[in-house]
Amino acid sequence: MVLILNALLFVGLGAGGILADSSALLANAVDNGADSVVYLISFLAVGRALSWKKGAARLSGILLLLFAVGVLIDVGRRWWVGAEPVGWTMMGLALVAAIVNLICLVLLRRVTSDDVNMDAAETFSLNDFAANGGILVAGGLVWWLGQDWPDLVVGLMVAALAIKGGVEILRNAGGEGTRMP
Repeated sequence: MVLILNALLFVGLGAGGILADSSALLANAVDNGADSVVYLISFLAVGRALSWKKGAARLSGILLLLFAVGVLIDVGRRWWVGAEPVGWTMMGLALVAAIVNLICLVLLRRVTSDDVNMDAAETFSLNDFAANGGILVAGGLVWWLGQDWPDLVVGLMVAALAIKGGVEILRNAGGEGTRMP
């Protein structure tokens, strides 16, 4: 269910990000697309050997770091070339995405597991939920101020969350396959 919800967010936020010329929405869309791929990999890791699960978690962490680099490039491009994000579209889609990500978090927290892939899935959903809040605020500021900088700042923040999450996942994957304090 979490995989399907993230795939739908990828499509919806991607279309909205293109139409709204929003770096933050596109960053969130690509993040949800990467999450979908990672959830698929994690699903395939269920019942496999610990080494396979750790490898899947490492791939998750690496994908998250690659995503962060892509977001940083997009933010830099938009800063250099300019953008005209649409604040009300950003706010509306961020609100919908926040609700969907909250549902994903509830679904993931119902599963009790020390598997590194479940830890990665929870990290992704928490990052997405936090990013949705940032996009909601940025959309309001873009709408109110008529400037693009709030969108770019949130794009950078989404990239920072992705870097933090990717590093945490890689650190956890290097452990014994359980969540680390």
